[in-house]
Amino acid sequence: MTEINQALDSFELDPQIGAIVITGGEKAFAAGADIKEMQNRTFQECYGGSFLTHWNRVSTVKKPVIAAVNGFALGGGCELAMMCDIIYAGEKAQFGQPEILLGTIPGAGGTQRLTRAVGKSMAMEMVLTGDRISAQEAKAAGLVSKVYPVDKVVDEAVTCGEKIAKNSKLIVSMAKEAVNGAFELSLSEGNRLEKRLFHSTFATDDRKEGMTAFVEKRKANFVDQ
Repeated sequence: MTEINQALDSFELDPQIGAIVITGGEKAFAAGADIKEMQNRTFQECYGGSFLTHWNRVSTVKKPVIAAVNGFALGGGCELAMMCDIIYAGEKAQFGQPEILLGTIPGAGGTQRLTRAVGKSMAMEMVLTGDRISAQEAKAAGLVSKVYPVDKVVDEAVTCGEKIAKNSKLIVSMAKEAVNGAFELSLSEGNRLEKRLFHSTFATDDRKEGMTAFVEKRKANFVDQ
């Protein structure tokens, strides 16, 4: 996670990068945290050292992050995928929060993001039983947006990232902030945030260029300003 955070920090600062894809291997996207490393930790160590708080960086990046999930996304691996903005899954992917089987509970957003994504009943069932769901079940529940063959999912995630990156990076970040606001705020507060961000686009060169290009029936040339 420290290495991912370092990579994200450098990508955030690179003006050439418009979107980010995170993937693992075909066997596992991420099988979760190291249980041996956690086995002998005490409450005092966890609480005093804010254990797992550095995992959250993925969810605070301004640029869009797409998870391309093959194989297992379990525990912290499922939580990592859910911190991303868009999840594409290979058809053999499996998602789960098996912490209950280890005598603990999810600690990096599993009880919160999963519930917002799939609803209370399915989230409760997954968290309390430790059962996994398939890529197809995850898509039906709204956890992932698309399912692809195993050998295509990373390419499709990159294609999605390239499509996003053709838009204004500035406006994309504002759109991401607005959508994320829907998870954090009441409807009226969320609508206020959206309106403020919408109005803010009118202070940008890219909004003017986008609308002018549409009226002139040509392709927009965004400059991220």
